[in-house]
Formats: sequence, C-alpha cells, structure tokens
Amino acid sequence: MSNQKDQITKILKELIGIENPQVEFTSNEQFGDYSTNIALRDKSLLPEEMANKINESKLDFTAEVVGRFINFRIKNDLLVSNLIQIDDEKENYGKSKIGDGKLAIVEFSSPNIAKPFGVGHLRSTVIGDAIANLVEATGYKVMRDNHLGDWGTQFGKVICAIKKWGNEEEIEKSESPVEELVRLYVEFHDKSKEDPKLDDEARAWFKKLEDGDTETKRLWQKCVDWSWEEFDNIYKMLGINFDPNFNNGKGLGESFFESRMAPVVKELEENNLLKEGEDGAKLVFFDDLSPLMILKKDGSTLYSTRDLATDKYRKEKYNPDLIINEVGMEQSLYFKQIYEIEKILGWYKEGQRVHVGHGLYMMDGKKMSTRAGKTVKLEEVLTEAIERAKKLGNESDETAKEVGIGAIKYFDLSHQPQTNINFDWDSMFAMDGNSSPYIQYTVARCNSVLSKNKKLKNENSLKSSSDIEIKNLELQNEELSVLRKLVQFQVVIINSAQSYSPNILCNYLYELAQKFNTFYNAE
Repeated sequence: MSNQKDQITKILKELIGIENPQVEFTSNEQFGDYSTNIALRDKSLLPEEMANKINESKLDFTAEVVGRFINFRIKNDLLVSNLIQIDDEKENYGKSKIGDGKLAIVEFSSPNIAKPFGVGHLRSTVIGDAIANLVEATGYKVMRDNHLGDWGTQFGKVICAIKKWGNEEEIEKSESPVEELVRLYVEFHDKSKEDPKLDDEARAWFKKLEDGDTETKRLWQKCVDWSWEEFDNIYKMLGINFDPNFNNGKGLGESFFESRMAPVVKELEENNLLKEGEDGAKLVFFDDLSPLMILKKDGSTLYSTRDLATDKYRKEKYNPDLIINEVGMEQSLYFKQIYEIEKILGWYKEGQRVHVGHGLYMMDGKKMSTRAGKTVKLEEVLTEAIERAKKLGNESDETAKEVGIGAIKYFDLSHQPQTNINFDWDSMFAMDGNSSPYIQYTVARCNSVLSKNKKLKNENSLKSSSDIEIKNLELQNEELSVLRKLVQFQVVIINSAQSYSPNILCNYLYELAQKFNTFYNAE
C-alpha cells in the first residue's frame, strides 16, 4: 500500500491546484485518518466544493468537511489490503526509497579510552543507533562510526602513572582494567599537586607517543585494548554494532586522524581562514558565531582540528550525502562552527551535516553522571535492569535480558532527544504505561493471534493472507481502530527519520499497542 499522505497531498495539488498543502494525522480517529486546514488558511477556498470534487474522483479515500477542515478517511478494503501487505512483506513493510542511492554516516557513542563507560554515554549510544536504523529504513546506505576519544595529553598522564606506580600484569588480571587505569589517573592528579614536575613528565610521555616511540605506543595500545574489552561487553548487551569498514567495527578514534590534521590546517591557511588571536592561538572567525580555536599558541591541536580532519577523510574516502553527529546538547555551538567551516571550504552543502543533541540523565533533579565524585557505570545500570526484569515473572535469563535491556533503551528513546530525562525505574518497567515491557507483552499477545491465524489458514488451505476475500468484509470498531493505526506506520517512520526523533516512533508504537489490547480484550 502506497503512502496515503503523499497520495492526498498529490491530489490536493493536481485536482484542487494547491501548492504545498499541509496534510497531517487527525488528532481523533473519529474524524478519519488525515486532515488538512488549507481552507482555514485560505478563505477563498470552499471546503464542501473541494470535498465533492475529491469524492467524485473515486479514490482510495473519502473526504469529509468539519468546519473549514477537510478530513480524509481511508476505505475499509484498503485498510484490510494494508494488513495483508504487512503479512506479505514482514520486516520490509514500512520501508521507503527516499534516500535510495545515498550514503549516510552516523557517528555516535564515542566513549573515552581509559575511562569507564558511564551512563552519560548511554543516550548517544542508544539514540545514535536508533537514528541509524530509521535513516536506513528510508533507503539510505548507512555506515555507523564510533569516534573513540583515544588521543590527547591525558594519555601522557596515564602512561606516566603506569610507569611509576602501576603493574601491567595486575592490571591485566584485574576484574576491571579500566578501573585500575582510572585509579592510577586519579593518583597522578593527587600527587602532581604536590610535585608539579610530574606534569612535565606526563607531557614528555605524550610527546613520545606523538613521535611514535615503540614502548609508549605499546602502553597506549594496551590502554585501548583494555578499554575496548569493556566497551565491547556493553555493546553486546545493547545489541549494537559499528561498520566493519571503520577499524573492523571498533570505530575510527581520534588517533587515526593525528597524521591527517596538517593538510587541514594548510587548507585553512590557504583559504585565509586562520587568524591569530590575542594570545597567539590560531582561530577561525565568523560573522555571527563566536570564533573557534584550531591551534593552541604552542601549535598543538584540539578536538576541532581532529574533527575537521575526520570529516575531510570521510569526504575524500566515501563522499557521503549526509553525516550525523549524535553528541550532547552542550556541543551545539561547537558543531555549528565546525559545519560553517566545512561549508566555507566547500566540503559539504547546507543540510548535509546534522548534529542531533541529547539532554542529560537526571536523578532527583541532579545530573546522574556523577555519584560521590564517581562515574555511574553503564554496565552496572544494565545489570540492575536485567535483575529487575527477572522480578516481573518467571523469565529465563535470556528473556530477562531482552526485557531489562529493552526497558532501558525504550525509556531513553521514548523521550525527545534534546530533553533532560529523570531516571525512573518504576516508569521503565510499568506494565500499564508507555514502556518496553508493556509493548513486549502486547507483542506476545499479538503472536498468539498470529498463531491462531496460521492454524486458520492451514485448515482452510489458504496459501497466504491475500487469498482472503476482503470485499464487503464486516469490521468492528476495535478492528478498524487497529487497522487505521497500522496504515500510519510508513509515514511515522519517515517523520521520525527526517526529524531525527525516535520518540515519534515510540509514541506511535505505544498508541498502537493500546489499540491492539483494546481489540484483544473485546474478543
């Protein structure tokens, strides 16, 4: 079944002669499936005349007038045909070809090496993956990248601490090597307050790393490997993968672009974009944005230098039509500056670079990412979610994992990305609210109906649902309510993808589950 919203829009353009008509879902299904307020915006249009003209065309829907609104109701046989299409297409139902032949790179998660994977990275990880899925469903080829924070002066401090007070063998054997690295990092900071010369030693170690010193590079790689082991466990729990083209699925970290920054700086200089600031640092100045530092006064690089090198590499290697960065809202200004530079240089056009920002996790009105000065580890939160799922019923370990992890992911995705979220276990596992367990329970009910349908088809020797006679089929209100909601699915996917808002799809699924349960209970 084609996109009914597009059909109605096309008819309003061709039959009525209206440019860019706004067609939306009706707020109340009693008034039909779609609605337009064009006669309200343009008083010269006569809604009754328009509705009659549409109805005389014998289309797949009927037009009804309510005040100056025109509502559209899809015909019942089309609703049933759509249900048959769902059965035939299965997981391909709802996909579109809007991005057919185009490439999108979605960068998300991006935790820091030698630091624990905190709950603060959950939002970027879950939202980024969902956006990648949505964009893919609209026809784009999608590459998922994990831009790991694996470079910078902090590694000089970590390596210095390992050399002075650490034991590689003990770190390797420990239950959490990353916690040992954090402990050493904290120890370094505590002792550097008493002995400032330690900072000079750390800078010397990072200089060795930049120069490719074998021993320093070996220790740095150990830190990366220890961290990735923890990250990989979390990604497996969440069911998230990255593109194998990017470092065999580990993602291209900042270190990958260390040797690729000089050409970017040169290009900025050649385009007369780099200007010297008051303290000797090199910056790019804008007409309506604050300046962005590219090089420190000592010539060392920053995040901005590496991010520009990253996007230049992507342009030259893959030439993507769209790059999406899922990073916290606090980076909004920074990405505006980066995108503006890339437009000035001619790398990307307006709309090809998108920043999807997310809010914070809160607990009792306070930022959840810290607890008594320590990061709240995501693995601990996921483990607790699984334990809570076990208490819902007699689930197996595997089912409890699906319910628990699903509850965490859905809770995050059901909120608008930019908003702060109050972390609430009760809402997460509510069996009668907008939660993953409620929807999973509904799916179980739905599967029981499908099982009965399969038995019915076998008993009547039907090869597929399309063998069912749908003309003049009598439908109850509860059945119609479900069918009308199902028709919206493709439009919801498109709206969610184009607005980078997984919560639109989540809210739709919750409403669909409610309607299905009403139908189920009426049987």
